[in-house]
Parts: sequence; structure tokens; C-alpha cells
Amino acid sequence: MKIFKLVFSPIEVNTYILADESGKCAILDCGCYHEPEQEVLVKLLESEKLIPVMLLNTHCHLDHVFGNKFILEKYNLRTLSCEADEINRKNATQHSTLFGLTMETPPEPESFITDGQVLTFGDTELVALHVPGHTAGSIAFYCAKDGSVFTGDALFSGSIGRTDLPGGNYDTLINSIRSKLFVLPLSTVVYPGHGNKTTIEKEILTNPFFGS
Repeated sequence: MKIFKLVFSPIEVNTYILADESGKCAILDCGCYHEPEQEVLVKLLESEKLIPVMLLNTHCHLDHVFGNKFILEKYNLRTLSCEADEINRKNATQHSTLFGLTMETPPEPESFITDGQVLTFGDTELVALHVPGHTAGSIAFYCAKDGSVFTGDALFSGSIGRTDLPGGNYDTLINSIRSKLFVLPLSTVVYPGHGNKTTIEKEILTNPFFGS
């Protein structure tokens, strides 16, 4: 699986393109805010000859769903997300004003993801891991074959997601990371919603939020 990272919007969210050998791809946390960012995404897909067949959201904070309307209009794809995060999708327009930004309410999801659900595109399988704490409906996507996990804003390189927003809970997030992410193979590469990639082993050993 090829993984492309694009950083979008004033909030600098990581948008990932997960490309399968079949030429099909999944778009994860599409954060395109301006038309030029939309063009960057389209040009990447066209240059790599990729066909988007799936749109995924780790959670529905505004920066992670900025581009959902564009993807629906351009590729006729609605997102797959967790039902527990619907409140964030519905409130995204209101939240955007706090950042001095504007947006329409993101489109309704195609369907809701549940913990342990296996999602497939081409020959690739992703397992949905419910990791609440940053938001109630945070989902990580694990690809065992590729040795990678996409953690949204649950786990970062050297940090964790904030828990002071509605639906957030510190103890819940710590437990989610320990029980759902730190049990993955140590070599698993972590692709977070912001910042640089890391590994499960590195975070177990050095993340300051977890004692030895």
C-alpha cells in the first residue's frame, strides 16, 4: 500500500491517500479548505492514476471534514465515520467560526463504522479500532498487512490528543491508547492526524503521557 500525506487548511491537518495496487484508493480525513487545496488533491490522484472508492473519517472535528462536501461533489463519495461523532459533524459550522473560518455543514455519512469492523478497498483491509477520549467517536484504522495505523487525533508523535473539548475525556483516551493501540506490533507505523509519523514502540518507550 502506498501512503501519500497532504497537509491542508489553516489548522494543518494530515490528509492521507491510501493507494492499493489495484489503483483504487481511500481518502482519510479530507481537510481541503480552499479551492487550491482541492486542486492539489485532484492532481495527486490524477498523476498517480488513482480511483477514489472510499472516504474515511477518524473523527468529525471541523479540520478533518473540511473536504467532505468537495469529495461528495467530485467523486460521489460520502464518508464512513462513527455515529458517536455525529455531534461534531453537525456542529462543525458553528465551531469553524471560533477559528475565524466558514464552512457548510458536512454531508451526512454513507454509513457508520463500529469497533472491529473490517473495511476493504481493492485488496486492502483496514480494521476500525474505536479509540474514544479525544472525541467520543474517534476511530483508528489499522492495516495489518502494511504494518500501519492511522490514529487521527488520539495518538501523536510524543503526545496525545486534547481532551478538553466536548466528548473528550483524559482517562478514556489513555485507556483507549493502551488497550487498542499499544497492543499492536511494536513496529507498526503510526500516522497521526497532525505532525509526523512515529511507531508504536517509540510511543510506548518515550511518550511522556505513559509511564514505564
